[in-house]
Amino acid sequence: MATKTINVDMLAKMFLAGAQNIEAKKEYINELNVFPVPDGDTGTNMSLTIMAAAKEVTALENPGIKDLAKAVSSGSLRGARGNSGVILSQLLRGFTKSIREAQQIDVQGLAAACARARDTAYKAVMKPKEGTILTVASGIAEKAAEMAEETDDLEVFLPAVIEHAEEVLRKTPEMLPVLKEAGVVDSGGQGLLEVVRGAYDAFLGKEVDYSAITPKDKVTKISAQETADIKFGYCTEFIILTEKEFTEEQERDFKGYLSSIGDSIVCVSDDDVVKVHVHTNDPGLAIQRALTYGQLSRMKIDNMREEHQEKLIKDAEKLAAAGAAEEAEAKKSGEPRKPMGFIAVSIGEGLNDIFKELGVDYIIEGGQTMNPSTEDMLNAIDQVNADCVFILPNNKNIVLAANQAKDLVEDKEIVVLPTKTVPQGITAVINFMPDAGVKENEEAMTEGIRNVKSGQVTYAVRDTRIDDKEIHESDIMGIGDAGILAVGRSVEETTKELLGQLVDEDSELISLYYGEEVKEEDAERFIAEVEELYPDVDVDAHYGGQPIYYYVLGVE
Repeated sequence: MATKTINVDMLAKMFLAGAQNIEAKKEYINELNVFPVPDGDTGTNMSLTIMAAAKEVTALENPGIKDLAKAVSSGSLRGARGNSGVILSQLLRGFTKSIREAQQIDVQGLAAACARARDTAYKAVMKPKEGTILTVASGIAEKAAEMAEETDDLEVFLPAVIEHAEEVLRKTPEMLPVLKEAGVVDSGGQGLLEVVRGAYDAFLGKEVDYSAITPKDKVTKISAQETADIKFGYCTEFIILTEKEFTEEQERDFKGYLSSIGDSIVCVSDDDVVKVHVHTNDPGLAIQRALTYGQLSRMKIDNMREEHQEKLIKDAEKLAAAGAAEEAEAKKSGEPRKPMGFIAVSIGEGLNDIFKELGVDYIIEGGQTMNPSTEDMLNAIDQVNADCVFILPNNKNIVLAANQAKDLVEDKEIVVLPTKTVPQGITAVINFMPDAGVKENEEAMTEGIRNVKSGQVTYAVRDTRIDDKEIHESDIMGIGDAGILAVGRSVEETTKELLGQLVDEDSELISLYYGEEVKEEDAERFIAEVEELYPDVDVDAHYGGQPIYYYVLGVE
């Protein structure tokens, strides 16, 4: 029998299953990063983006499609991280705008929503590039439109669209030479496909583990109840590896026994494995009985009363912190706004201090290893008491989220400076002129950024080939603005090789920021070597404290 429509309950399940699937596959998606750096983050960014929307969805009680659409759009928009996360949020925004007035969604409605999703995402990217998540989204929209002309049965429509999306993804290396050289498909496209695959699993009625999405209080059934009201204090979980068949009679007997010592019982048998969950005051009794059926694995016991007490303490701490923040904000709001302020994304303790010393009002920590979300940007903007706020993303993967935040702010002028590296951000602030206007400062800082060549030194996490360079796991890589410029086995020698490609006859200043894994004495020795190599160039060195990157450097 054909399935011709999707209602709000099914749509919610499909969305949450899509979120759960990309959360489960995020590390695999991270590993598809073209550069074999230890902070490949496409999967993480897409997962965190959609999980922010999933949180909004799970908070809804009996929603209509309009409510669901608003939760998905708003949650993903504010939770968007990194370029891939922002593009995913725009796809979800376009999709939900198309379906929010519907009561049921048929193939025509889905095809229209896919087309609007594609169009919205393409508009959000200044220079759309094929061979990316946008290409996969476009393939989905095109196939959906084609299938809507051929069938009204979702059981025919959906698998055909997914199969075509898989085919488009396989072709992305042919569209982007860098993907082909690295031997991977586009990671953003893979992420989008995982969302769609998860949604289809829910449509088919497959069992989906929503534990990564469902709020903890919904899993444990503990909300604001008093500790004394928790009848059974220990959440006990384990797996029985049965030595012989676990019969239906044994399953009934075991469930009956568990009921006599606790509640919230789950006992699921699958061949020679039995998964068990019970809330009880004596986990030992459950374990002893389980041992009569076989060996135990993955045992986990949580004290729910203790967890509840910790939750109460944390809630109290959050309230106190919120109160202090409100008090500080109230005090700040009583002060006159200054004309211009700064927000900078930074990646280490030492670099944070440098930005603060240069007059930056608010530091967002994260940068390369954890891209901040649009929500993080909005919160930072709220904290800066200025008519105009300059944002220094200091990473090309954060610019889109910063611009998305800019579009959501109405009471302040926001200027996102195109800083793609920390050295560019530092140079931009140094070029700020307090007595000049916003436009003049934007031009001066942007001009200063153009004069900076940046580099980063880190290690490879896998074997690959990029830009005709053979790279092996644990090799040291010197990465410049245009790609990988140096590969070696020594941090210092690779950094020197990288500098050799950045410094020219016009260079006047080398800025070196050493990371948390570099010892101070090693850094001082290496800086002396650099000064000796470039006697006609000023060398300015500082502790950056950044993780993962041994050295971050700028040449001007």
